[in-house]
Amino acid sequence: MDLGITGRLAIVCASSKGLGLGCAEELAANGVDLIMNARSADVLNASAERLRDTYGVKVRAIAADITTEEGRSAVLGAADKTIDILINNAGGPPPGDFRDWSRDDWIGALNANMLTPIELIKAVIDPMIDQKFGRIVNITSGSVKNPIPQLGMSNGARAGLTGFCAGIARQVAKHNVTINNLLPGQFNTDRISNLFQSRAEKEGRSVDEIRAAAEAANPCGRIGEINEFGQACAFLCSAHSGYVVGQNLLIDGGAFNSSH
Repeated sequence: MDLGITGRLAIVCASSKGLGLGCAEELAANGVDLIMNARSADVLNASAERLRDTYGVKVRAIAADITTEEGRSAVLGAADKTIDILINNAGGPPPGDFRDWSRDDWIGALNANMLTPIELIKAVIDPMIDQKFGRIVNITSGSVKNPIPQLGMSNGARAGLTGFCAGIARQVAKHNVTINNLLPGQFNTDRISNLFQSRAEKEGRSVDEIRAAAEAANPCGRIGEINEFGQACAFLCSAHSGYVVGQNLLIDGGAFNSSH
């Protein structure tokens, strides 16, 4: 399928690796120019160079902390035309017991996983409205639908972003600007490896045991691959997705059992 977005410009946050890179790669494969962002310059530049060479699109790599005002200014300032697509993404806060989290811990989680995406949406949405095209996809978490006890800060912050976007998405849809959320389950990323390691240490089991149990518990019998996630993201960014508005698309291999 031709997604109809060749020549568009996308910002993809936290895209040096993992799910963000999966999204950036699928957009590049569909002819989208990229502004890629992450904090680690070496890894980011290597990923940007690979996508540039592989797909022949224009790729700018901005090494900056997107959760800061300075970082957002650097990323937004790299655009030489209207931003057509925004992929919001940031690493989730660490697992733990809520009794151990300070107010500053919570503020950090809210800033990264709720307030930063809102600031970026605010920066790009009016030009999108003016040109009658815009696609915003927030990478949140399966915990929005199925809260994970040890990820309380992530549960709370991402639920806040979800509620905000549910309202704003309905206000801008008539301008062919859509806002949707992708909710990943378990994918083969550094994040899931770290969570498996944390569980292994807490439970006195090996990481291989934890991973095998997670795979066995999933209806697909495996952990997801980042290209699968990226392909779903690319469709939501396409010219054909204008009637998909304010949705929370759970991509977890069927792990969350629900009829609606």
